[in-house]
Amino acid sequence: MIHYQLRCASAHEFDGWFRDSAGFDEQAAAGLLECPSCGSTRVERALMAPSVPRKGRDIAVDPVESLAVEDAVAEPDPVPVAAPVLPDAMRAMLQRMRAEVERQCDYVGPDFADEARRIHHGESEPRAIYGETTPGEAEALADEGIEFGQVPWVPRAES
Repeated sequence: MIHYQLRCASAHEFDGWFRDSAGFDEQAAAGLLECPSCGSTRVERALMAPSVPRKGRDIAVDPVESLAVEDAVAEPDPVPVAAPVLPDAMRAMLQRMRAEVERQCDYVGPDFADEARRIHHGESEPRAIYGETTPGEAEALADEGIEFGQVPWVPRAES
């Protein structure tokens, strides 16, 4: 893995991790890199200080690559993440997910649970929907066997 400091066309800087430099080049050329602050896909590598080990010390081993197979299979405990401390790359990914949900699904607002039931029982047109529901309504939907997902909703990326 290689770590790059990245910069968008609006001079916002953020981190990016790639398998190798070719991975960065391919993703940048395909417009797959997006600034978490403004959503710009015009992203380039920013100037960085090189990582040079001090005499007698090895370069740190990437902990992801050094995991044993049995460690990689173990399920980690879920960790709550507070919105203000989300890493930039995660925030950008969630913003892209929000944009896709808004583009491809029908917004049903606070009637989400009722509309999900109607769709489940064949009383309403089958389609992808999104909206709001209370924790109690979400639990009732799950108890009824109605499949749905909950997505962390972050503010839109300003383009």
